[in-house]
Amino acid sequence: MLLLVTDTSGKHGSVALVRAGERSEANGVQVIEEVPLAGGTFSAQLVPQIAALMAKHGFRKTDLDAFIVVSGPGSFTGLRVGLAAIKALAEILRKPIVPVSLLEVIALASLREGKVVAALAAGRGEVYAGEYKVAAQSAQVCRERVLTKDEFLSSANGSVVATTVASLAEAARLAGILVEMIDGITAGMIALLGWKKLQAGETVSPEELEANYIRRTDAEIFAKPSSS
Repeated sequence: MLLLVTDTSGKHGSVALVRAGERSEANGVQVIEEVPLAGGTFSAQLVPQIAALMAKHGFRKTDLDAFIVVSGPGSFTGLRVGLAAIKALAEILRKPIVPVSLLEVIALASLREGKVVAALAAGRGEVYAGEYKVAAQSAQVCRERVLTKDEFLSSANGSVVATTVASLAEAARLAGILVEMIDGITAGMIALLGWKKLQAGETVSPEELEANYIRRTDAEIFAKPSSS
């Protein structure tokens, strides 16, 4: 199968073409090519980069079998741009979409089993924290939420913390928590989780695809209650 993998959740993103399901491929997936996307210009870059990547490797959009997209958590603007592009392509091509949580990718990348807390910086001194039960290279989500750093450290006590953020790793170590530092998230990691979900039938239609922001937007936080 030919998969398109996109991540526009952070300051920088990526788009990749991936083959999946062939015996010769390690772990069932092989990244044909991954192209970085510069932060702040996803709306101008994403669709042209997808078209250029497909053309470079001699594929047409109709050759795609499915889309794997990071649905969050992360930048509100970046996620909206990325998901809108995939919704449009999937609707035109009538192909399934597999939404993937970046926190789940990190939890599995730790290669730990048992209770794993995946962590990412959420800004404003807060932390995106995903609590998972990991076994046999699969992760069962317990909850994903935004916490203060103190709340994060308290909730992670007795677990393994997996993170790409050095400051969070250091804070967890100082609190006596076991840490697995992940060097970075690659398209291959995202594709591997997405491929497993695709095989399990965990797909959505374009209408069902939603961003996993975890926390509310400022507009929701500061909105005045409507008068009855």
